[in-house]
Amino acid sequence: MSDSTAEIQLAATNPAANGAVQPILPGFYPDPTICRVGDDFYLATSSFEYFPGAPIFHSRDLVSWTQIGNILTTREQFRLTTPGPSTGIYGSTLRHHDGTFWFITTNVSDFESGQVIVHADDPRGPWSEPVFVPDATGIDPDLSWDDDGQCFLTWHVLDFIVGGQGIRQARIDLETGTLVGPDYPVWQGSGMQAAEGPHLYHVGAYWYILLAEGGTERGHCVTAARATSPSGPFEPCPWNPIFTHRSTSHPVQSVGHADLVEGPDGRWAVVYLGARPRGSTPGFHVLGRETFIAGVTWADGWPVIDEYQFEIPPGETSFRDEFLGGSFDQRWVVADGEPEDASARDARGGIAFPRSGAASDMLYTRVRDFEWTADAVIESAGELRLLIDDRHWCGIIVDRDCVRAVLHVGDMQLELASVALPATIATVRLRASPPRSAPVPFGSAGPDDITLSVDTGDGFTELARVDGRYFSTEVAAGFTGRMLAIGSPDARGRIISFEYSSDAA
Repeated sequence: MSDSTAEIQLAATNPAANGAVQPILPGFYPDPTICRVGDDFYLATSSFEYFPGAPIFHSRDLVSWTQIGNILTTREQFRLTTPGPSTGIYGSTLRHHDGTFWFITTNVSDFESGQVIVHADDPRGPWSEPVFVPDATGIDPDLSWDDDGQCFLTWHVLDFIVGGQGIRQARIDLETGTLVGPDYPVWQGSGMQAAEGPHLYHVGAYWYILLAEGGTERGHCVTAARATSPSGPFEPCPWNPIFTHRSTSHPVQSVGHADLVEGPDGRWAVVYLGARPRGSTPGFHVLGRETFIAGVTWADGWPVIDEYQFEIPPGETSFRDEFLGGSFDQRWVVADGEPEDASARDARGGIAFPRSGAASDMLYTRVRDFEWTADAVIESAGELRLLIDDRHWCGIIVDRDCVRAVLHVGDMQLELASVALPATIATVRLRASPPRSAPVPFGSAGPDDITLSVDTGDGFTELARVDGRYFSTEVAAGFTGRMLAIGSPDARGRIISFEYSSDAA
């Protein structure tokens, strides 16, 4: 069941407003999960290797969202056993039951411990010490309760040798993480690859299960089935998949991994992830998988998704940080480390970095826009990078008397340009703008151009221009999106300020 081509074209002409093409959380915020308490909605997403993990947001209208914290803020909750790109926190479920918020997730960096459960009275935290479920290894866990208060855990059984092994379910004691009785298979999907991301709901006379199928790439979809019991047997929806953009020219691709929520007025909505590829074929998505919202109606007892229902107001993504005060802005995260270990406040203001050389030695923030500018004011030594992982990045490095523009792709690192630093303080700039090249077959346009510039006191000088495809998922692989990072090659250097600005018209 899909909208007409005319509707798609109409929505695409107004990307700042229509929910079909404009995310509610632009940038690297995948695998959304949502719940409601009264008039308040809460939404959390995956965060992979970045810590603190699982950012959580609040809204009253489903279209304007404010981050209120991160759920996993301690290394007891988010253990770091196996670090690296696209490890860490995968798909999750956020629910409110009997006055308590519950969050269950998979930490691939501590995979053998099984699923991780935390709870809180206030979604802003603090969240509890973790409870682990070692008898349920895999990904994408879900929690749902029946009318008797029994809790059901549903998850995708998976390991990194055999791969996916199906959807299973068991009753669970949330206080101990113990499965109550043996686990058993439930609905395995409509037959497409990678049936995962289960969410279970009790609506009216039926229990519904939603799955993500087709892989999280361009074949991604949402499928549904229903039963009169949470354990099945499940009857598939006759028009599965109930939502997909596969084999279309829609500007948002890879849609799936959906989670339903009922509003206080009885109307339903669904949050889901999608990617917005750009540039020459096959298209390059650079912001990662983002969070979108759609309306839901019911026909013959089945959910029907209306992706054009919501109008999304413009959101503010720009910010400036002079690193004042005792705590970091919640936008800042680290890869495979701790924010306090990566950096230190400078007594003169700004921030210093006592170590360098590893991914964990920098502070990171998400890129939220297609066109943007990021500036860092640096004294003596410092670095500003754009990256999608630690093998695909470009950056400007200030080290005493020299400024260097560097590109790192795979196992290759190139110095693109260098200039002398005549002053102690310099402003370095990274900028994403539309590509100069035409697309294939008359050019080779990537999704954008990244320019690297420096101002040593007499205006900005462009050092290099790089094709943005090198910082895309299609080149780098993995599950994350673009990040901006600050650090320093010398502990005696200082980053005085950082500023990120959306350049969207």
